Amino acid sequence: MLFEVLAIWGCLPEWNSTTYECANFDMSNAASTWVGLIVGALIGAAITWWIYNRQKKISDKQDEIFLMYIGHLEESHGRILEKISTLDEKIDSILERR
Repeated sequence: MLFEVLAIWGCLPEWNSTTYECANFDMSNAASTWVGLIVGALIGAAITWWIYNRQKKISDKQDEIFLMYIGHLEESHGRILEKISTLDEKIDSILERR
């Protein structure tokens, strides 16, 4: 099926060497074009996957660092709120004495 579809583009001797018309030719321009397209698509797919994979790993690492930073910030805010609460209690006790 594929050969019949591609046959309109020219002789493909490397795919059908039993055909007499194609047996005496080198790789045709059409065949060379298709091979180039297929190889280019494979290389493009590999590079795209590699870039996607690297970006995903970097994004995951950034998320991990950001969540860790938020956790530390939350702990710091908790300590500050405790200190403010303690100070507020001290101020209330001083005001009650007066």
